[in-house]
Amino acid sequence: MRRFLCATLLSLMPGLTPGLALADPLDLSQEIRDTGITATESRLAAQEDLSAEEAFALAGLRFLGSIEQALQLRWQVGLEADWSELPILRLPIPPNPNARELTGQDISDLIAGVNAGMDGTRDALGQLGTADFGLEIDLADLWFDINADGRRNEGEDLAGVAAQMLGLWGAQLEPGMIVIRFDGSDAAWLSAYSHLISGVATTFQAYDPGPATDLILTSTKEMHALWGDTPPPNAWDMMFGKEVDRVAIILKALEQQPDPALAAKAYGHFLSMIQENRRFWPLVEAETDNDREWVPNEKQLSALGIQLPEGTAARWQAVLAEAEQLLKGEILMPHWRYGAEAGISLKKLFDAPPKVDLVGMIQGEALLPYAEKGKVMTGQAWSDFERLMQGDAVMFAVFFN
Repeated sequence: MRRFLCATLLSLMPGLTPGLALADPLDLSQEIRDTGITATESRLAAQEDLSAEEAFALAGLRFLGSIEQALQLRWQVGLEADWSELPILRLPIPPNPNARELTGQDISDLIAGVNAGMDGTRDALGQLGTADFGLEIDLADLWFDINADGRRNEGEDLAGVAAQMLGLWGAQLEPGMIVIRFDGSDAAWLSAYSHLISGVATTFQAYDPGPATDLILTSTKEMHALWGDTPPPNAWDMMFGKEVDRVAIILKALEQQPDPALAAKAYGHFLSMIQENRRFWPLVEAETDNDREWVPNEKQLSALGIQLPEGTAARWQAVLAEAEQLLKGEILMPHWRYGAEAGISLKKLFDAPPKVDLVGMIQGEALLPYAEKGKVMTGQAWSDFERLMQGDAVMFAVFFN
């Protein structure tokens, strides 16, 4: 079941190899296997008059390319897979024995690069129009050039980077094991996912973690310098030092006054995510085939082995509707101090984003400017979805975005 969580990583699409006719529907998949994400994306980007298949391929390659660039930057600075706040920072990467020091600019560049990749994804999708298509990708052909040497090395294949998400648990992803046939409805899914990632990345940018990263990393070096030339073993620092630094960076960043323009931009992305996700469901429900689907309808079986229970589409769209009401301030977020007839307007939070005072927000004082009387969110839509999915609600939510 966990295999389908690779949705956050895989929206890759196939097309044509230069000079070849489409004799094999996996031509582009094989090109990625042989030359990599960046080279294949560059070739398609330079090509004029893209077909629907090629435009979708370009969009998917840009989506994956932004992840590849983030992994490359992490490898350069030796940023380990222990940052749980961003999915890309959790992915395992091979060790770099010659890593340089991490800086705040690196973190800012990583987030900006992901955002730029999502913009490029949507630009390519804009060339697609409403044309339907069918394109096949063998997941065994996908790999990330983490050390940027242009070759596929150990630990760079999809299974090496996303084994836990794929549910492989050390197994090899063999050729032909999982082949996806992407079609027209998947373009709406990819657009929605790109808006979700852009919304999260832009929210991070609004609080700019770069200066906080430099502050905390510099202070840690100064503290380590106090140990002297022969520092004694420090079990507390070895066990918890990096985690404490990471939490301190986040809290320091959130203490800043955020950029209201970026907060407004993030808000727009979250609304667009809901609109595109809502556009996706009628498209996938109209499908009558059952051919190696990515996200299936309730009568199809996905290539990842997923079969949705009856009522999934209706339940998930109810979750989307409640999320949209929350974003627009039509319903309010509950707070334990405000009672049953008042809550927090999420729209006000995005319109005038505050410095984050965790103690004040938990106590309630810091959120009073955003509180109002009105209908409070019950969470019933999510409860209904959770009950339908029988313990897999969070995993499906990640998949559906």
